[in-house]
Amino acid sequence: MKTKYYLFLTTLSLFLSGRLFAEGEEEVLLPPSDQSFWQTLVMIGIAFLFFYVILWRPEQKRRKALEEQRGALKKGDRVAAMGILGSVIRVGEQTVILKMYDGTKLEFYKAAITDVLPEADENSKKIDENNKKSEITEE
Repeated sequence: MKTKYYLFLTTLSLFLSGRLFAEGEEEVLLPPSDQSFWQTLVMIGIAFLFFYVILWRPEQKRRKALEEQRGALKKGDRVAAMGILGSVIRVGEQTVILKMYDGTKLEFYKAAITDVLPEADENSKKIDENNKKSEITEE
């Protein structure tokens, strides 16, 4: 039984391999190898250009703008550091000390600052100061 099975598989493999390597019956048209190489290079170039324009360049611009904001920090700026809002009290070489709403002071690395918030206009600052004074007098 094993010999018949072995003979069948051998015959089948020879038949299939003969079909694969048969010459003259059917010719398969393949593109020249040089042409497919250039097509591959063009596709890789297009992919690289896509990633540069869509991903890398906007990220570089965003990172550069954030670095400029971090470098221009000064006392009194409102910033967000890892989701914590505060006002800058002191700017060090690598760190910044922020004062929170309740008076707590925290020290952060400059790299942890995620956003520099726009300053509120004078009217809203005065309203906030008046609200704080009224809260203190009510207590």
